[in-house]
Amino acid sequence: MRTLVTGAAGFIGSTLVDRLLADGHSVVGYDNLSTGRVRFLESAAANPNFRFVNGDLLDKEALTRAMKGAEFAFHLAANADVRFGREHPERDLEQNTVATFNLNRLSAAHMSTNEPEDEERGVLINTASIAAFEGQIGQVAYTAAKAGIAGMTFTMARDLGGLGIRVNAIAPSLFSTGITEGIPDEFAAALTKDAAFPKRMGVPDEYARLAVSIIENPMLNGGTIRLDGGQRFAPK
Repeated sequence: MRTLVTGAAGFIGSTLVDRLLADGHSVVGYDNLSTGRVRFLESAAANPNFRFVNGDLLDKEALTRAMKGAEFAFHLAANADVRFGREHPERDLEQNTVATFNLNRLSAAHMSTNEPEDEERGVLINTASIAAFEGQIGQVAYTAAKAGIAGMTFTMARDLGGLGIRVNAIAPSLFSTGITEGIPDEFAAALTKDAAFPKRMGVPDEYARLAVSIIENPMLNGGTIRLDGGQRFAPK
C-alpha cells in the first residue's frame, strides 16, 4: 500500500511515517523544510520504501509531484504543531482550512483513477482539533480553521463515497509536539486537568495508531474522531 503523509518532518508526521513503513507501506513524505524544522525521519530516510518531496501545502505543483505513485493519502493539517496568535488569523485559515481543502481535492482526483481494492480507492485523513468544538479565548481564527476541517469531513465523505474514497478527521487535544514538548510537568498537568483519563498530553504514536486503525477499518467514514482522553478545553 502506498501512502502520502503531509507534515512528514513534524513530530506527529515522522512518527506516522515510521509506523506505516514498519507496517509495510510505501510512503511519500511531504513537508516544507524551509520552515527550519530539523526533526527529520532518520530511520525513514534510509528506507527504500520512502520518498520525500519538499514543498509548501499551498504549492499545487509540488503536491502533484508528491502524489505520483501514492494511492492512499493520510493528511496532517498544515503546520499541525503551530498555533498562530491573534496577529495571523488569515494564515491560520489559509494554512489549515484552505490548504486542507485543496489537498483533499487534488488527492481525490488522483485516487479516483486507482484500481479499487475491495471496492475502495483511497482514504483521506485530516487533522482537526478539539478546539473546533471548545475553542478557547483568543483562538477565534484557530478554532474557525479547525472547525472548517471538521465541518467538511462528512460532506466530503458523501461526495466521494461513490468513488470508493473514505474521508475522516482526527481531532486531537494537547499533544506533546513542537512548542508543547518541553513545557514543565506542572504546567502540563494544569493544561490537562479537565481530562477524564489519562490526565496527560497525548504522544505522537497515539495519533499514528489511530490513523492506521482508520485505514484498516472500512466502516470508519465521514467522522471526526476525538483523540483527547475525555478532555474538554476550558475557556482559557
